[in-house]
Amino acid sequence: MIGLIGIIVVFVTVFGGYLLAGGKMGIILKSLPFEMIMIGGAATGAFILSNSGSGIKHTLKDVGKVFKGPKWKSQDYCDMLCLLFELVRVARTNPVVLESHTENPEGSDIFSRYPRIQADAESVELICDTLRSASMNYDDPHQVEEVLEKRIEANLHQSLHSTHALQTVADGLPALGIVAAVLGVIKTMASIDQPPEVLGGLIGGALVGTFLGVFLAYGLVGPLSARLKDVVEEDAHFHQLIREVLVANLHQHAPNICIEVGRQSTPGHCRPSFSDLEEALKAAKVAA
Repeated sequence: MIGLIGIIVVFVTVFGGYLLAGGKMGIILKSLPFEMIMIGGAATGAFILSNSGSGIKHTLKDVGKVFKGPKWKSQDYCDMLCLLFELVRVARTNPVVLESHTENPEGSDIFSRYPRIQADAESVELICDTLRSASMNYDDPHQVEEVLEKRIEANLHQSLHSTHALQTVADGLPALGIVAAVLGVIKTMASIDQPPEVLGGLIGGALVGTFLGVFLAYGLVGPLSARLKDVVEEDAHFHQLIREVLVANLHQHAPNICIEVGRQSTPGHCRPSFSDLEEALKAAKVAA
């Protein structure tokens, strides 16, 4: 919703200010389809040229995140802490039982209590791979933390591909606008024998290309890229929480301490209060 409001504000203020200043929309509307074909088509072609098929699909899919916002909400962070608490507690009391949960998370009664987390393959794999490694005596906290950090960074780098692709398009749009404007000037020069009112319209149409390239770059595509980057980086905190709790577990801290470490590493606007988390953990114990 906020994204849509931002787009509306951009259009209303730019074109509203232009009209209030006495500008005429006629010349813009007349030239817009042709300029849009040149600039939009060139930008689309450049986007396709600079990305693989999977990258294109990934970027188009990720654009929706600008309007939906981060995937993980406050309740999801609380649920993740509860899930990790249950798994850590089982790992301490009965490692054999833990194996059934890590080897088959789809059929695990613990994971099934948190369906949104269970449906996220990367989060489940991150948890299960780490707990499985610990059961195989790969339990050096510093080594595991380094491995998890590299894995999370790799996932984040891949997730940020869409933002880089959109920013590349935004960077190129002003230049493509100049290309369209130059072509408009060439067209105008071919009609140099026309009266001033005709030449004025042709020059105005050519300048629409420059305007459109800059407007799309800094009014739409650039902000979309920036917002998408914020969303992707915020969602990455979810996996960082998993790392903090599981590494704390390898340091042999008490389960409650491990979860508190995770709670403290949760982004402030999503962090459950200490009392709310305590209530959620008590409910998880009852459900178990």
